[in-house]
Amino acid sequence: MEKLVQPAGREALGEFAPEFAHFNDDVLFGENWNNNDIDVKTRSIITVVALMSSGITDSSLKYHLLNAKNHGVTQREIAAIITHVAFYVGWPKGWAVFNLAKEIWQENANFNSPKASHQSEMIFPIGEPNDAFAKYFTGQSYLYPISTSQVGIYNVTFESGCRNNWHIHHAKNGGGQILVCVAGRGYYQEWGKDAVEMNPGDCINIPPEIKHWHGAAPDSWFSHLAIEVPGKDCSSEWLEPVTDEHYGTLK
Repeated sequence: MEKLVQPAGREALGEFAPEFAHFNDDVLFGENWNNNDIDVKTRSIITVVALMSSGITDSSLKYHLLNAKNHGVTQREIAAIITHVAFYVGWPKGWAVFNLAKEIWQENANFNSPKASHQSEMIFPIGEPNDAFAKYFTGQSYLYPISTSQVGIYNVTFESGCRNNWHIHHAKNGGGQILVCVAGRGYYQEWGKDAVEMNPGDCINIPPEIKHWHGAAPDSWFSHLAIEVPGKDCSSEWLEPVTDEHYGTLK
């Protein structure tokens, strides 16, 4: 896990109260927040609940709500958390926290939008329309680069019914691709084999020189991480589209 660093104490109180700044930056946010006995997402939720219970709704709570979002708390989760805690600590406190949380998760507020609803289910951004590869897709896809150095990792999102063409990853040695479903429901299929359904957490290893396709189910958006396996002289060969007739056999 990446080490959390918080310099706010020294920036605000370094000269006025250096000992307090030390405890804030080095102990509370240094040793405590970097203790791995509790994962950082859980620690973020606990902190939000503690501040809400104490009636603290100033910038510190806003910071910790943003911290929670950045560490994987979805809009559906934070709404359920605030609602649950409000029954125990007071309805007005729930309203106050929701006013802050709504600003932070505003981009996901409209669940009438399939895109916003899908985004709320995962921690990775959907990204921009995948225009550079649009000619190799049937339907609309989106692309968000997570890592472009060492190992390429991309979050690829498919609208309902969207799929890429049959294709092959070539390599002289090494190479291939790994898919990890992070939201929605989709399919992966190798030439001559039955399609494999993919749900969040499912992982597919694709060796080089295997003809295959992947994409969303007809009734669900779908996102997977595409991890490029390092190799020599790697390339992708794009082939024919997956026909509506073939795709129509899936459920």
